[in-house]
Amino acid sequence: MIAAAGSGERLGAGGPKAYVQFGDRPMLAWSLIAADAAERVGQIVIAAPPGGEDHAEEVAEQAGVEARAVRGGEHRSQSVALALEHAEHGLVVVHDAARPLATAALFDEVVSRLDSDADIAAVIAAAPVTDTIKEASRGRRVLRTPERSSLWAVQTPQAFRTEALRDAVAAHADELGSVTDDAMLVERSGGQVLIHEASPENLKVTTPLDMEVAQLLLARRG
Repeated sequence: MIAAAGSGERLGAGGPKAYVQFGDRPMLAWSLIAADAAERVGQIVIAAPPGGEDHAEEVAEQAGVEARAVRGGEHRSQSVALALEHAEHGLVVVHDAARPLATAALFDEVVSRLDSDADIAAVIAAAPVTDTIKEASRGRRVLRTPERSSLWAVQTPQAFRTEALRDAVAAHADELGSVTDDAMLVERSGGQVLIHEASPENLKVTTPLDMEVAQLLLARRG
């Protein structure tokens, strides 16, 4: 499932982020191509901006990828919940179209790792935190400094047991507008979530600076 309903407001895109040109194609196309090239990924469902389902499917067709687009929601986890209604397999992978540098290998790795351990409900890509992190109050007074060695910056793709994610979404339906990560819902439902270390290059494009860095990384790939 590719979450692609983001507005692109912080990017200053003037429209949905998924359709912003990234390299020689829309940003969404890169995630579709990576997912399609992954050996462990079958059906692809795009959670598109409401009313933009046809456009999302056109992007997929132009990229040579077979995908179905469904209406996304106002918030990210709402989009995932809507796309989840169309999941037909025991395992499901959720990925943000705003991470166009994810590789097919990373998709396969999170799925394979989940498939190999029946006690785990989800496997999520993440990178070790390298900055010192401060927890602060609303007034920006520092409350504490967490130990950096135990902190991870969460990414996508994230692989879930489909029923575990469905149950978590149903149990926390009133929180879908506020959570920033689907694995949070599984954690709150008691499911075990495992981290799979990924490259920091799998960054999320949110601001114009992110876009500049991502374009440079894309150019370096050749």
